Amino acid sequence: MFEPKILGFCCNWCAYAGADLAGINRNQYPPNIRIIRVMCTGTIDPLYVMKAFQKGTDGVFIGGCHIGDCHYQNGNHRAKKRVAVLKKIISYLGIDPRRVRLEWVSAAEGQKFAQVITDFVAEIKELGPSPLKGSLRHDRESTRIS
Repeated sequence: MFEPKILGFCCNWCAYAGADLAGINRNQYPPNIRIIRVMCTGTIDPLYVMKAFQKGTDGVFIGGCHIGDCHYQNGNHRAKKRVAVLKKIISYLGIDPRRVRLEWVSAAEGQKFAQVITDFVAEIKELGPSPLKGSLRHDRESTRIS
């Protein structure tokens, strides 16, 4: 059975703390996600997401502070704009834009974090493996310079 690989970029102040709270409260969610803590979702370069897909990730989760609660004033607004553009680009490249999910999760929303991840993993399972998985070579030989 297909088990998706999900890469998560989580804001240090909200979504990452929400994931931590989910763990403390023993809220269950699938182990398919690997989280990278970032200081703010506004710092996430769309190229990071593209690189994740290139490396075989099936879905990318971006979790940040609710609009108006950003610790850096407007980082989540920047992330919202970037993700909207990113979804158009990946759609043009043949990747379903549902493979990227942006959610606002506060530090006090551990149960919400667990539910969002559970729903996202289920959606990615329905979509199946990333269309890039079969078309890319992931060995070192293909990138070696002679």
